[in-house]
Amino acid sequence: MYRNLIILFGAFAFSFFGCKTSQTSKKTNDFKNTKIDISQPNIIFYLADDQDIYDYGCYGNEKVNTSAVDRLAKEGMLFTNAFTAQAICAPSRSQLFTGKYPVKNGCFANHTATRPTIESVTSKMKKLGYEVVLAGKSHVKPSSVYQWDKEWQPVPKENVPRDYIPLDSIEAYFKTTTKPFCMFITSKYPHGKYFDVENPKAEDVKFYPFDNHKKDDVNYLKSRAGYYRSIEEDNIQIEEVLKFVDAHLDENTLFIYSADHGVSGKFTVKDIGLKVPFVVRWPKVIKPNSKSNQLIHYTDVLPTFMEIAGGKSTEDMDGSSFLPLLEGKNVEINQYVYGVRTNQNILNSEVFPSRMIRNKRYKYIRNFNALEVVEQNLTGKPNVDYFLKRGANAFKDEPFEELYDLQNDPFEQHNLAKTSELESIKESLREAMFSWMKSQGDILDESIGNMPIITPKGKKGFKLDQDTPRRNIPDSIKNTLNKDDYIIINHW
Repeated sequence: MYRNLIILFGAFAFSFFGCKTSQTSKKTNDFKNTKIDISQPNIIFYLADDQDIYDYGCYGNEKVNTSAVDRLAKEGMLFTNAFTAQAICAPSRSQLFTGKYPVKNGCFANHTATRPTIESVTSKMKKLGYEVVLAGKSHVKPSSVYQWDKEWQPVPKENVPRDYIPLDSIEAYFKTTTKPFCMFITSKYPHGKYFDVENPKAEDVKFYPFDNHKKDDVNYLKSRAGYYRSIEEDNIQIEEVLKFVDAHLDENTLFIYSADHGVSGKFTVKDIGLKVPFVVRWPKVIKPNSKSNQLIHYTDVLPTFMEIAGGKSTEDMDGSSFLPLLEGKNVEINQYVYGVRTNQNILNSEVFPSRMIRNKRYKYIRNFNALEVVEQNLTGKPNVDYFLKRGANAFKDEPFEELYDLQNDPFEQHNLAKTSELESIKESLREAMFSWMKSQGDILDESIGNMPIITPKGKKGFKLDQDTPRRNIPDSIKNTLNKDDYIIINHW
């Protein structure tokens, strides 16, 4: 049950600014000696698509317009160490909705499905009395796992590159709902295709160590300017949603903003891909303009929602509730967070899987098919080994092991894996990572020479030996792989 909360049996109406509320109760807040109804708040999670944490005013980029998110940060709490485990759309979202890391929940390659036996947010929150709504982009399956009470698709809009969130449906729902709800508003912005910005200037873009060398790259500058403009378009959508919230809902509304992963580190396990913006507003509960440096993770979101709703997470879930942080308690939620990289999907055929473990300061990465170990991974089957070599050579600059001191090197520019003074730190992280991998039922392990190629069960899905819009396979290799060459992921 929600800590320090006295439940009043029966529901009654209490109004802020003439608005309806859900089942009620009172709590004294730490930073103000006032009382506020915080039983079963309405929960709104706004999720942007493919936006770097470094591209917000509240995270230090003064050259991009994110005034709506900046406002939320001033009115609530900004997290500086929030993470997803995979820097691609479907695996990132599946963690939010299940409280489980990608390999455990089954969605660890893009455009693949969650295990059909998993109970997701739709079931968990319904049992606690909530209506669960998806407004916008889905990108998760199967429908048997994600049974939304209401689901509204993105809507076309003229003169913009992407569909809009269903603003009319969202406002109508806010006006008429009579029970507590958990709504995910999932934007298609700023994901490309971007706006076409004429005559972009380098001085209008903020550069970082990972892209500073591209200041004179005309194509990159054009793309970056369009990306900034798409961020600004999403800001318009967020402002509209906040207007609806302020007009139609009371102060017992928890509002979270995040983006599913960073675009500059997409498909990687670098922080530029896995570290996400995370801003939370909950009037009278969260102290305005506050900040948390504690490690939190997308797998923590559902356990947090369940505790707020009056329940508790189940033992099979990976995440932990970060409700204490929202209440102003500076306590550790996670000692480590983890990351997964899978380069085999419907578009790519580079066999180059990676796993990552990170604490507040140090980060360890293993690239299991790095060029320096690829010969030990070969199987003796020419058609299979072609793809193993292809993967290793596609990422020839990425070593077998990586270690970063994030306190002194936040952009991961200096690999310290061979620094003898840090050997004990590397060993400790490596041991903890492989223990976690085993608990997840990972297809990889610590041994060299275990380099599976994967495919979904059945005829649909991705086959490495076929052309896609992003890959061309030599004729001599096409259609040479059979099911015995793959690990078949049965639930896909």
